[in-house]
Amino acid sequence: MFRYIAFSWAPANESQNALARRLTGTLIDGGWHRAFSSSGFSVYMVGHTRGINGVYTLPSHAGVVLGRLFRRADPSPAPGEDVELTDQEGDEIVRSEGRALVEQFWGRWVAFMPSWAGEGRVLRDPTGTLPCFHLELDGLSIAFSWLEDVSALLELPPPEVNWDAIAAVLVYGRLGAQETALKGVTNVLPGELTSMTSLQRAATPLWRAVDIARHPIEPEPALAAELLKEATTQSVLSWLSCYGDVVLRLSGGVDSAIILGSFYCGPPTAGITCLNYFSPGSDSDERAYARLAATRVGCTLVERHRDVDFHLDQVADPALTPVPGSHIGRLGSDRMDAEVTNAAGASALFTGAGGDQLFEEVRCTWPAADYLQLRGLDRGFLGATLDAARLGHVSFWQTLREAFQYRFTKRSALTNAGQYLALMPSDIVANALGQASRFVHPGLMEGSDLPIGKLMQLRALICPFDYYNPYAPAASPELVHPLMSQPLLELSLRLPTYVLTRGGRGRALARDAFSDRIPPEIASRRSKGGTEEHITAVLQRSLPLARSLLLDGQLVRRGLLDRQRVEASLERRPTQGDAYVSEIHSCIAIEAWLRRVSRGSRSTLF
Repeated sequence: MFRYIAFSWAPANESQNALARRLTGTLIDGGWHRAFSSSGFSVYMVGHTRGINGVYTLPSHAGVVLGRLFRRADPSPAPGEDVELTDQEGDEIVRSEGRALVEQFWGRWVAFMPSWAGEGRVLRDPTGTLPCFHLELDGLSIAFSWLEDVSALLELPPPEVNWDAIAAVLVYGRLGAQETALKGVTNVLPGELTSMTSLQRAATPLWRAVDIARHPIEPEPALAAELLKEATTQSVLSWLSCYGDVVLRLSGGVDSAIILGSFYCGPPTAGITCLNYFSPGSDSDERAYARLAATRVGCTLVERHRDVDFHLDQVADPALTPVPGSHIGRLGSDRMDAEVTNAAGASALFTGAGGDQLFEEVRCTWPAADYLQLRGLDRGFLGATLDAARLGHVSFWQTLREAFQYRFTKRSALTNAGQYLALMPSDIVANALGQASRFVHPGLMEGSDLPIGKLMQLRALICPFDYYNPYAPAASPELVHPLMSQPLLELSLRLPTYVLTRGGRGRALARDAFSDRIPPEIASRRSKGGTEEHITAVLQRSLPLARSLLLDGQLVRRGLLDRQRVEASLERRPTQGDAYVSEIHSCIAIEAWLRRVSRGSRSTLF
């Protein structure tokens, strides 16, 4: 499990020097490796492996990059081959204060570059794959990836909860700005060069997703498909080159089938084992599709029944993290992920996460409004409106009306936020929405000039997926989401939504681009598998725990949940389709996290 900690302090301050020396000694005794050190600035890491999460030293003692880099100019790195920064590249990164790193490279990384005055600075890669948080103690500024490490290192008391942020998590699902759910702990935003010792000053954005989306391109359909195919293939094969054998979660849907097809677009460079989860239910068993994809390329498919006996007490003690996590999607899979990965001798678990957002799997009429804003009332608008009507499953006239409404009314990144919450008092929801600027990514808040469909796509993409598993951090395999790679992210943000959904199909461009790599039954399928029946069954089995956690929990005591509504929802046995099932799971995850926060750290540094 790769982690890092960086310290910045005033070398002339003896008390800060003494604290830095003590912490350094503790880290080294715990087996941590010094990646960089200068007067008043040190970076340490553990769990590093060259070619996966390694060290890239900048020239003239100007800093260090941790993680994994790929050159944009190298579309297909050789297996096991890592980037060696040339002196010219390193000098350009330093002279540009990190901009060259963002523009000429991509990957999974975080860079530490002291200023000319020795002030510690951190730059997080545009995808934000590696977490980066910040706190201060007695004048010492600390940037880190895993809070358990820092809490144990500093022997911190239980942190103070930011209750406004908890309300925001309930409403938005995730936090995208600097504030976290713990007071004193802040989030370093992706693509920003941030001073570690003066976080109150504005960070310098070197890459912003909203700016990428403001510069659309509209190539001819065949060229658009080729560009998408190239960017996806580059991303998938680049990540595959880092590892030996790997496991791919093969759901039977389009995204994971695209990744599998990309693995085999040339001679395979690694052993591939596919893993499919299934459970009873009309939409929970996609083995037939997964078998088609695996058989097409001749790879091994392991099928695992989702744990029918899984109980929520198995996710009731998460790690100490700056923001509550979510256990939906992990209900019984963590143990089997580890078992299958270990049995296959694999070094990573690949997933198709992000495909819905990147390839635009939506049911709405937004693309017609986007066309109207970008192209106006030209000859193509009629066709775009018909496509959007098919996509949204509504009439042409409704789509036409909505296109003009969305085009000429003020657009908001908060559209529909909090609309379907059943358990929160309305005034709490309204208050959280009124504080959006504190908790929603600033680039998203500034994106009201974007077409409505592109703004909603940006909202879905702007928060990174979790890199660490808060429920089984040590046992979990390295998780790789190759679709969430910077080149593919940038291309998807530039392609208009009506190009991505041409013909009125979700993922239309991706389906066309990869029609030669995935089974036709998957390319043409309109249905989509899910886990609704599974998560409902888990909740039904765990109702006593749910009642114990929620009815007398901190969310109810703080007034963030309406106790009568929660009690009523738990009195009747939840069934598939009940709108509040996912909301109850989210509340349980937050309540379990709150209990964990009250106990402080349990981690060691080894």
